[in-house]
Amino acid sequence: MKKHVVFLGVTCLFLACATNPFTGKKSLNFVSNSEIFPAAFQQYGEFLKTNKVITGTTDAKRVETVGIKIKNAAERWLKANGQDHYLDGYQWEYKLVESPDVNAWCMPGGKIVVYSGILPITQDEAGLATVMGHEVSHALANHGAQRMSAAQLQQLGAVGVQVAAGGKSEQTQQILQQAYGLGSQVGVMLPFSRSHESEADQIGLTLMAIAGYNPDQAVNFWQRMSAKSGGNAPPEFMSTHPSDATRIANIKNLVPEAKAEAAKFGVKFK
Repeated sequence: MKKHVVFLGVTCLFLACATNPFTGKKSLNFVSNSEIFPAAFQQYGEFLKTNKVITGTTDAKRVETVGIKIKNAAERWLKANGQDHYLDGYQWEYKLVESPDVNAWCMPGGKIVVYSGILPITQDEAGLATVMGHEVSHALANHGAQRMSAAQLQQLGAVGVQVAAGGKSEQTQQILQQAYGLGSQVGVMLPFSRSHESEADQIGLTLMAIAGYNPDQAVNFWQRMSAKSGGNAPPEFMSTHPSDATRIANIKNLVPEAKAEAAKFGVKFK
């Protein structure tokens, strides 16, 4: 039984490796777009039915304008890099929802929501492009599907621990299961989530730059976000997101790369 679990895990790892066209990195993904998109679109529709969508205002039009520019930037980048069909199946949509929450998200397949509570921090189109570029990048990099795949592997590992501890006392089994749960969460799942955040920052900077927004403005946005949080965040190793200081430092380092990529499309910044 132990050998079967190990073999299954290795087989999954081998079969599920795919290359992210934006970063060139290998990633785990057991879930196809044809599986995840319909569910995401349905959930998005249900969300809009139960929340107040803002339409016809300057802010709502700005969300749509920026969203379209980010979408067009992604299409331009993918076409230039021989990935014309990468966005097949995407159904782009951009909605502003009334909520005090400082948040925004993009579901797999291009369904985007921006909460009105984040607008005082975005302030302008460049700030909004920072947020929407970041969230769109989660979808483009298939982070939702990767997290589902990682959760499946985590469950598979738990089964392996259970099998390995089968001949031990009940107390020992509980200790091993708890140790695995904590270790896999802090040592694997949380860093996995943080790496997704950093990856979305990198891709998002490139997209906003190609869309014509100066990526230097992303630093200003995240500094405003940091000031808003007032330092009330868990330690970085216990969080799904990088610390504000880490994120801002990383973005500063990535700005020249984003500008260089945008220059290939004739976009220049002062």
